[in-house]
Amino acid sequence: MTLTEHTSPNPDATPPRFDAAPTPVVTDPAIKADIAKFRSMLDGYLAGEIDEDVFRVYRLTNGIYGQRQGAQNQMVRIRMPYGAVSAEQLDTIAMLTERYSRGWGHITTRQNIQMHYVQLPEIPEFLEHLGAVGLSSREACGDTVRNVQGCHLAGACPFEVLDISAWAEAANEHFLRNPLGQRLPRKFKINFSGCETDCGQAMFNDAGVIATSRTLDDGTVEHGFRVFVAGGLGANPHAALAVEEFTTRENLMPTLESILRVFEQTGNRENKLRARMKWVVDELGWEETQRRILASRRLLPASATWPGGIPDIVAERGDSPAGLADGVTPTAVGQGVTVRLGAETEFDRWESANVVRGVVNGTVSAYAWCELGDVTATQFRGIASIIRELNVDVRVSNRQNFIIRDLSNEQLPALFERLTELGMAQAGAELSRDVVSCPGADTCGLAVTQSRGLAKAIGEALAEEGLDEVGGIRINISGCMNSCGQHHVADIGFFGVERRAHGQQAPGYQMLLGGYVGQETIHFGDKALRLPAKSAAQAAVRVLRRFVDEREAGEAFRSWLDRAGGARAVSAELKDLDVFPTPEEDPDFFIDFDETAPFVPEIGESECAT
Repeated sequence: MTLTEHTSPNPDATPPRFDAAPTPVVTDPAIKADIAKFRSMLDGYLAGEIDEDVFRVYRLTNGIYGQRQGAQNQMVRIRMPYGAVSAEQLDTIAMLTERYSRGWGHITTRQNIQMHYVQLPEIPEFLEHLGAVGLSSREACGDTVRNVQGCHLAGACPFEVLDISAWAEAANEHFLRNPLGQRLPRKFKINFSGCETDCGQAMFNDAGVIATSRTLDDGTVEHGFRVFVAGGLGANPHAALAVEEFTTRENLMPTLESILRVFEQTGNRENKLRARMKWVVDELGWEETQRRILASRRLLPASATWPGGIPDIVAERGDSPAGLADGVTPTAVGQGVTVRLGAETEFDRWESANVVRGVVNGTVSAYAWCELGDVTATQFRGIASIIRELNVDVRVSNRQNFIIRDLSNEQLPALFERLTELGMAQAGAELSRDVVSCPGADTCGLAVTQSRGLAKAIGEALAEEGLDEVGGIRINISGCMNSCGQHHVADIGFFGVERRAHGQQAPGYQMLLGGYVGQETIHFGDKALRLPAKSAAQAAVRVLRRFVDEREAGEAFRSWLDRAGGARAVSAELKDLDVFPTPEEDPDFFIDFDETAPFVPEIGESECAT
């Protein structure tokens, strides 16, 4: 694979770079100290006084990844707990994409925003601008407690048991810069969901929290949590397991710290390929892992880092659920929900697919669709303006979109008009066109293929066939087996592989079918077949066409797949696509998307892409 210039939503546009920007003023002491140390470490590294390996570990802990392009090209990942972002922060991000990056940023599947092609010597200045608006890249990468995820509809979901927003904030505050999490065996991921729909995707994280309730002997209902442990994707996916049937609100934070302590003490420090929490369970067994977690929690009040019971921020902000509005039929949410589109106007189509209703205060939420998670500087500023003009709240979702919350029905037409101007008003959320992709070989040194190119090709192929607005279908793509694009839990998933045909290397994909996460269950996609990269989009079209033709009313993809005989049976009808013409007949099959030269896989040293 020959490296090309980076792609962008508008490849012909040259991002402006400004000679000067307002001098940032960082007021948060912790962020200020982080930046000062990064500047000192960078100066020492550039002067040859700090070893490459030492600086690399430090750089990663501070959310800075080296790109496959090498030299001083860096990716900076902004830590954004539970996807919360303000208008001022979005304006700053817009400026940073123009001044230091390529004019656009990327929303990740873990609710971060990241930028590429930031030059290493400019990073301290970049971090100062972030810090001036309360943002940081600290522990967004590396062997740390990563960005704490939370359901993007928390506080607005008609089905939630608890609003987990303040809980996610409390977890972020407790574990960020916590000595326990600075040199872990491997990364550690925490997320929160407000109900069993599990929009936060607790079932494949190191520690996943789902709000629930139980009825006590006196008939009263107590709200609390179920905490799941040792889930993971990657080359060897594992389903998370429940620590106990019910965890009280007072015990939640101690339970999370106890899980982290067990991981820090027992994780494999000799082999990073077997160092995640899921491998701890494989090594110790579930009963022993569970015993150690609960034993650690029992003694935790005696420790210096005991997080206490209910965090102050939860007591201050509250965690009461959004509830249902009288007379309103709540919008169904979660994987497998079928969105019905049949309205005549573009506004009606957008409203049907992208608007969520049901909260007790009568407010509604609406998705702003971000194709492949990419957001231009103009779009960042546009969303910031919407926040100010409509007095709303915005978060980013794990499917790489914005969700605009606290709207009224009367504001929807104006919002649709603004999103249309920004190119973000497509009826996209939870439809087949809402393809999720990792950055792939565009910038990641681990990627085998240009996953973003395939995602674009699938979107175009679905549109040509009139299948781009099929509801309840998730298509996810990763450029390698590591599942940064979360291909394991998609209805239709792909991950990049190297193929060989006619004595030459060629880009290819493994197709998976039937992945699902929700209702405290998870099903990893079943392997279907391997395909040439240039045939993968047509394979997605044919599977989706068969699903549309054969599904029963309201039937989810997984249910249809089981009725159809499973992934192997469905893929048997795609065998004709697993054919490579000779290089003379069609050289395009031996060139990856967005490339110009014959495919040669170039896999660099792992810096762990998510």
